[in-house]
Amino acid sequence: MQIDHPVRAERIRAQAVPDLGTATWTNGIRFGNEILMSGMTAHPVTRDVAKPLSAYEQTLVVLGKIRALVEAGGGTLANVYKLVVYVTDIADKDEVGRARRDYFADVAAGGGMYPCSTLVQVSGLVFPELRVEIEAFARLDIDLSAAG
Repeated sequence: MQIDHPVRAERIRAQAVPDLGTATWTNGIRFGNEILMSGMTAHPVTRDVAKPLSAYEQTLVVLGKIRALVEAGGGTLANVYKLVVYVTDIADKDEVGRARRDYFADVAAGGGMYPCSTLVQVSGLVFPELRVEIEAFARLDIDLSAAG
């Protein structure tokens, strides 16, 4: 299949998710109505606190980064339709689930729905204190708060 007019990709920039000058990845890309995001972790917040963050707290930080990227791309949390969650300890699944419920409560209220999700345990993430990493996918032409 030949594509006559390829969709232009745009880098999404959000102050809450700075692009590193040495990075070999892009945090967020928008092309058309689609927004793709790299896996997000709670780093560097996890290094800037006196006591380790719980899986719940790390998940809230990560979801805040996802919100910032989606909003910078022109959307809202209601446009996030899929999450892929990586945890280093499957026992953290309930805390991660609680954070997701808390964060997406407004989207799911009144007949809306939560994003589709996959959760898997991995042997480790890029830094040893990290317990959660989440990839997110959003479309500006999808509104889960209006879903039935």
